[in-house]
Amino acid sequence: MAKKRANGEGNIRKRKDGRWEGRYTAGYDEKTGKRIIKSVLGKTQAEVKEKLAKVVAEAESVDVRRADEYTLGTWLQTWYELYAKPHLRFSTAEYYRRGIELHITPRIGDIPLKKLTGRDLQGLYKDLREHGRLREAQKGKQPGLSDSTIRGIHTMLHNALDRAVKERLIVRNPADDCVPPKIPKHEMKILPPEQIKSYLTAAEQRGVLPMFYLELISGLRKGELVALQWIAYKRCVSRLFAFCLRIVNFEKHGSK
Repeated sequence: MAKKRANGEGNIRKRKDGRWEGRYTAGYDEKTGKRIIKSVLGKTQAEVKEKLAKVVAEAESVDVRRADEYTLGTWLQTWYELYAKPHLRFSTAEYYRRGIELHITPRIGDIPLKKLTGRDLQGLYKDLREHGRLREAQKGKQPGLSDSTIRGIHTMLHNALDRAVKERLIVRNPADDCVPPKIPKHEMKILPPEQIKSYLTAAEQRGVLPMFYLELISGLRKGELVALQWIAYKRCVSRLFAFCLRIVNFEKHGSK
């Protein structure tokens, strides 16, 4: 026979096997309206009271019914379609999509979202670093993904799980507990001043002086440079071209 509960202990009881059990209402079934009852166990009454206080606080901060609907894989797909894809450049959106479909979902996508831990994510990063390459030709040279790629996947997961916290699907972001790989800093290589003349002259001879000058003064990467809209490029091309010609002529003939 269960031991009578003391005042203020709510639904804590001692079981026949000697352990203590605390039951609490985690939410209500959407279809039947019945309470969703869950429980915690412990060796002592004090232990159960502490556990019960924690899970009750979590239950109040999480939408239990909706949280049960998602695995990590289904949540990432939802987050990608609703929050990421509409606000990203095509190339970045594709990078996210491939990361989800090729690297994350096949490995840990079946884990229920509410049970995902930082250790699950840390294990994912370790596996990707050791066996992340998909193409056979690449596996021979380097079987794992680069640190920068894994860090990009971590950043994407962190953003997606932050959204899950805001939507009360999980209490906290498990990615906060992770240690993503550090990206080594490389010294930036710049074009020496004495080579700028030959650089611009060669660009002029090939009819691409404005574009190469824009690259020189802006620091744009190749992908960013070729992605520029023609209308924006055309607005500045004549002024850049004239300016570049003055630089080249100055080097050839000197100032007058």
